[in-house]
Amino acid sequence: MPKTVRRILGAVGFVLTLSMLAASCGTDDDAVPESSATAIEAGTATEASPTPLHVEILPWPGTLEVVLDRGYLLCGSRDDLPGFAFAQPDGTHAGFDVDMCRVVAAAVLGDADAVEIVPVTSAERFVALAAGLFDVMNRNSTWTATRDGNEGATFPFIYYYDGQGVMVPASSGFTTLEDLADANICVSTGTTTELNLTAVFAARGIPFNPVTFEGFDTLVPAYEAGQCEAMTSDTSGLGVFKYEIEIRGGPEQHIMAEVFSKEPLGPVVRDGDTQWAQIVNWAIMATVQAWEFGLDSTNIASYDGNDPNILNFLGRDGFDPGLGLPSDFAVQVISQVGNYEEIFSRHPQLGTLAGSANDLWTNGGLMYVPPYR
Repeated sequence: MPKTVRRILGAVGFVLTLSMLAASCGTDDDAVPESSATAIEAGTATEASPTPLHVEILPWPGTLEVVLDRGYLLCGSRDDLPGFAFAQPDGTHAGFDVDMCRVVAAAVLGDADAVEIVPVTSAERFVALAAGLFDVMNRNSTWTATRDGNEGATFPFIYYYDGQGVMVPASSGFTTLEDLADANICVSTGTTTELNLTAVFAARGIPFNPVTFEGFDTLVPAYEAGQCEAMTSDTSGLGVFKYEIEIRGGPEQHIMAEVFSKEPLGPVVRDGDTQWAQIVNWAIMATVQAWEFGLDSTNIASYDGNDPNILNFLGRDGFDPGLGLPSDFAVQVISQVGNYEEIFSRHPQLGTLAGSANDLWTNGGLMYVPPYR
C-alpha cells in the first residue's frame, strides 16, 4: 500500500476513533441513571449498579516529538515549478521551497537531507495538511485571512513576497488587461490566482474565459500550444516559465507590467501546535539573520569574533532561548543549506534578488526578522 494512502487511512482512523469515543461517552442514551449516580456518589452502589465508564484521554504527541521519533521530516510541496519545487530526472526534488524544507530538517534533526517531499495539488493541500500527511508545507501558498481562519493553518513567516501578473506571447502586442477582453486565460484551479483573476476582471468589466488546470505540468504545455492567449500566475512563476520557454527556443514572452495582487508566501503548519510553529519560524528566519550578520555556509562554523548577538545566534556559551531546538541549530542550517541570499541565488529562475522586495531590509527590501536574544 503506498505510504500516502497509509497516512490518509491512519488520519481517517484516528478521526473515527475519536468520533466513536465521543459517541460512547457523550450521548444522553448512555448516561448513568440519576438514582444510580446518587448511589455511586454516596458510596452505596451495589454489584447490580452500572459501573461508570472511565476513558483515559492520552495526549496527542506534538509535531516535534513525531518528527524526532520518525527521524525525518515530511514536507508538502509540488513537483512542477522550476526554481521553487520540481522533480528532477533522478526522482529527487529541488528548488527554493524544497531548500526551505531542508532548512527545517537541518534545524530539528541536524541533517538537511532527512526530508521526504510529499507532492500535493493546489486543491488538496490544506486538507492534506490538516490530515497530517506532512509536518510542514512549503508550496507557494499565499497567506490570506480565510486560509488563516478556515483552513486550520498557521503561517509562521513570509519568506517570499510576490504578486500576480499575466504573461502573453510578445508577438500578440497585448500590454494591458483590457487587451485581453474575451481571451482564453490559462490559470491553476483551487488557488488564490484563480480568485484574483476573476475579481480584477469583474471589477473592470472585462469579459474573459478561464481555462483551468490542476498544475503547471499541464497548464504550460496548453499555453504553449495556443489553447490560451495568456496565462496568469505569481510574477515569480511567470518569470520561471518565460525563462523556460525561451531557453528551449520558444517564442519570446511578455510579462505585463501590472501586478494586481499581494502574494506573501511562506511555510504553513497545522493550527494548535505553537511549539512547532515557532520551530519552523525560527529555523527559516535563521537564514535571514545569518545573511544580515554576514555569515554564510563558508564561514559560520569558523566564526571567531566576540559579537554577543552572533555568539547567541551560534549557540555559544550555553545560550538557549527555549524553542525546543538544539543550541547550534543555526550553525547546522547555514552550514548545510546556506543563508537566504545563498539559497535564493542558487535558483536563477527566481530572478534578481538585489533591489527586490525579497532583499534584506538594510538594502531596502522586506526581509527583516526579530532579534535573536
